[in-house]
Amino acid sequence: MKKRVIAGVLAVFVVLGTGTCLLLYQPPAKTNDIYKHAMRDFKEGDYQNAYYLFSKISLFSNLKPIAIYHRAECAKMLGDDKSELKHYQLLFNNYPKHKLSLRTRYLAGQKLVKDRPQLAKKYFEYIIHNAPDSDYAIASEYYLGVIMKNKYQNASIFPSSKKDDIQNHFRHYLKKAPSGVLALDVINNWLELSDEISKDDYLAMANSCYLFGEYEKARELLAKVDITEGWALDVKNSFAMKNYQRAKYLTENGLQKRSQYVTEDEIIEVIDIYNQLSDSKSGAVERLLSLANGKGRDYLMSLKCANLPQNDKGKCYTDLYIKYPEGRFAAYALSNIFFAKIKAKDYEAAKKIGLDHINKYPNSNSAPMVMFWLGKIAEKMNDYDGYTSFYKSVIDKYPDTYYAYRAYLRLSRNQDALITSYIEPKPVVYPYKYTRNNIMVKLVDLEDYDVVNELAGGDDFIKSWVLYKKGDYPHSMVVARDAMDKIADKPDKYDLRWRLVYPVIYYDEIKKYADETGNNPPLMLALTREESYFDPLAQSIAGASGLMQLMPSTAAEINNKFKLGMLIPSSLFNLDKNLKLGNYYFEFLKNNLEGHEISSVAAYNGGIGSIKKWKTTLYYNDTDEFVEQIPYPETQNYVKKVFRSYWNYIRIYNGNN
Repeated sequence: MKKRVIAGVLAVFVVLGTGTCLLLYQPPAKTNDIYKHAMRDFKEGDYQNAYYLFSKISLFSNLKPIAIYHRAECAKMLGDDKSELKHYQLLFNNYPKHKLSLRTRYLAGQKLVKDRPQLAKKYFEYIIHNAPDSDYAIASEYYLGVIMKNKYQNASIFPSSKKDDIQNHFRHYLKKAPSGVLALDVINNWLELSDEISKDDYLAMANSCYLFGEYEKARELLAKVDITEGWALDVKNSFAMKNYQRAKYLTENGLQKRSQYVTEDEIIEVIDIYNQLSDSKSGAVERLLSLANGKGRDYLMSLKCANLPQNDKGKCYTDLYIKYPEGRFAAYALSNIFFAKIKAKDYEAAKKIGLDHINKYPNSNSAPMVMFWLGKIAEKMNDYDGYTSFYKSVIDKYPDTYYAYRAYLRLSRNQDALITSYIEPKPVVYPYKYTRNNIMVKLVDLEDYDVVNELAGGDDFIKSWVLYKKGDYPHSMVVARDAMDKIADKPDKYDLRWRLVYPVIYYDEIKKYADETGNNPPLMLALTREESYFDPLAQSIAGASGLMQLMPSTAAEINNKFKLGMLIPSSLFNLDKNLKLGNYYFEFLKNNLEGHEISSVAAYNGGIGSIKKWKTTLYYNDTDEFVEQIPYPETQNYVKKVFRSYWNYIRIYNGNN
């Protein structure tokens, strides 16, 4: 063993019999510096130097196995197959319990499929046996099928039992990963293998092709499927191919004769497509209700009820609830029966129904609404302890909801829709608290985000964080949002994961134009979040564009009215100009709606003409009753989403709430 001073720092080496000098120890700061430089070279495409620098990571450092993995990556980029494979094998042989071991064994197997199939087979079987629920195990099924197919394809005899085994491998992959990266390869290999493929398997193939946007291929495969089980997929594929007549025909025929053969989710999808293709949604719902005699009727009834005048909703939802008390829409129906009783001022009956709803459906989407309105009933009856308890329960049990926001306003006796115009933005950081020697934190500091994602396994919040660090804000937010929705008992507002769900992005620009126009900056942040998830290039099917999703005609009108001097529509995809136009548009709406923020948010989505009409035709005592009765479900949901975001920005980034 030798000791050597490198740049004033002691390092320890061991000299092997071959003359190779192996670095055993170096100070952590030195290791981190080398690793950071290696990562920088790798990202800049200097793979040769990165390969060299990664070799200088100390054997005793917990970065060593990751450095070995990166050396394999460098070798791959340099076209050095031998070195790439050697480093994969070095990692999983010497660090078998490391989280990268599974990945490197899989990558080694991939490289060996053609030249050393038996060794590859051994690696893939190991993965399936030791990590059967991993994505690598699913992909290994495909490669085992390919290895077996290659072995027998050119043989004089291809045993039918082996064909069955191969098909089982392919079938297993498509079942578990219909949209997996290898799905199309599975299909191509399977179709080459045999003409004796079952109709169910053709359906699975068609589904994968549809998911990949291979609509023509999906159509060809659907021709070999029993229409009884494939009609719903055929509707979706026909719609994607713009064969709207076929999509509508199949929907009508399927709901009438074949609804029992497809899932409820598929039924809902095809109904939504049919409605989208119809000029009159209420007419479309009535048409399908006259045909459907199985699955889908409860969804159709819920759509029918939603489109009825407020006075007729109660009876419609009562019929729905009586017919389908255990259905997917039972909780929603009961919440509407509850609200109908409130509108009728039958508070005792409403209270009974509301408590029944809370007991039966505590985790439903409608539970926060019911609990909030139970608070309002108690308030109307001057039951101080009752309404305080209900409002606090909404905030405690459903802290991130629109109704928690409304409950907070009631408790604070705030008559304004806005709580504050102040937030203190905080950065999105690694979503968990940690100690400094945590390997994940070290990799974060070293900006090795891909490996962080790999080591995180199935943690969606870390996946979201990596996407955020890469600048993919919309995708990051969707992943974090969906992950948070799965948590029954929400974490407190200080939990770092909330920042991923509600990141503060482009706030300096948003605040600049909000202040210029007299708008509330956090509200404009919330509205921008809901419009585009902070994607400056977002564009809707209707043509709304940019961060604040402005229609070109609306933008042109605002541009002219306020003499902003922009070129429309090219300015809509300019971050700064879009935010300016959007804020001036919101100011225009507010000025024409007596300064009411909730009405202005509703008008931003539903149009100012609709809002003015509703304000004169709807009967309501306060803002809450107005929002619950907005006739357009899309606009009602939009108002709730924007103020839910506003509330969350306030509670996460303002310590007073």
